Amino acid sequence: MTLPETPESYIAGLAPGRQELVASIRETVNANLDSGFQELVDFGMIAWCVPLERYPDTYNGHPLMYAALAAQKRYVSLYLMGIYADPVASQQFQDEYVKTGRKPNMGKSCVRFRKLEDVPLDLIGRAIASHTVESYLEVTQRTTRR
Repeated sequence: MTLPETPESYIAGLAPGRQELVASIRETVNANLDSGFQELVDFGMIAWCVPLERYPDTYNGHPLMYAALAAQKRYVSLYLMGIYADPVASQQFQDEYVKTGRKPNMGKSCVRFRKLEDVPLDLIGRAIASHTVESYLEVTQRTTRR
């Protein structure tokens, strides 16, 4: 089994129903993402990262991840590291999510979806747009223990 090398090949390898769900979330992320982030496939998922050329000082040699999208067995996970890194932003995201009338299925850094109609795309877009590369690096450096 070969791992996908591009976001397009990642989506193409999914079942048709999952393709639409992942593609819609990806489109929302890309439409709201600061241009300084880089989209790639890393750790077996679609990831949006700070390029290593911009920030090479990572603990694992991989680009610093801002967000990621992964199709799991029973759901799709959207990892929002920019929200996770900031407790105030995390609480605001959860509060806004509840206001959409949907019940959030969340872990520490991710939100999970089973169907496209469960995804609050506007809220996802606002969460993604909440950081530039520079502001995300500031939050990360402030909250990372070294």
